[in-house]
Amino acid sequence: MKGLFITMEGPDGSGKTTQIKMLKGKLEEEGYEVVVTREPGGTKISEKIRHIILDKANIEMDDVAEALLYASSRAQHVAEIIKPAIEKGGIVISDRFVDSSVVYQGIGRGLGIELVEQINKPAIRGFMPDITFLFKILPDIGINRKVNQGDKDRLEREDLDFHKRVYEGYLKLEKLYPSRIKGIDANQSVEEIHHEIVRSVNNLIVNYK
Repeated sequence: MKGLFITMEGPDGSGKTTQIKMLKGKLEEEGYEVVVTREPGGTKISEKIRHIILDKANIEMDDVAEALLYASSRAQHVAEIIKPAIEKGGIVISDRFVDSSVVYQGIGRGLGIELVEQINKPAIRGFMPDITFLFKILPDIGINRKVNQGDKDRLEREDLDFHKRVYEGYLKLEKLYPSRIKGIDANQSVEEIHHEIVRSVNNLIVNYK
């Protein structure tokens, strides 16, 4: 089987982390080599950039600088983690990828989808997810979940209008790329969501063998 690239997207507090752990466990039980990673981050260099981006002290960060930092983190992530794992036939599951930049910086910050895609083109090196699960939950619900989980980072501290723009951006991408992006009702139970994801991934694996 050729390598597979799976990403999880959605508002903060939508339950992505739990589902990534469950999917990893299921796939490993079936004998697959699985790499779990995240953005921004995933490598030593990328994690350092992550700290700069999300540090709540950096409130003066320019929007374009933010977009470029995400792309820089992603370039290292693709080169060091994603590309090698997929070329070896493994399955990569990433908590966020370039779709996050498109909606957070392109739409949420108002930089525009085209600019953000241009910035990220050299960073992704032609690698795009085979399937993206979009966890759909209203922004105010997700924000409340994050508040209950503890201190919020710089982006999580943005106002509700920003998070609403981001969510609307995700819905727009879902319509633009229906063959890749699969919407998931994040209000379902953990087990219901897990079974839905596993069914989709198993169908993908069958087609790629």
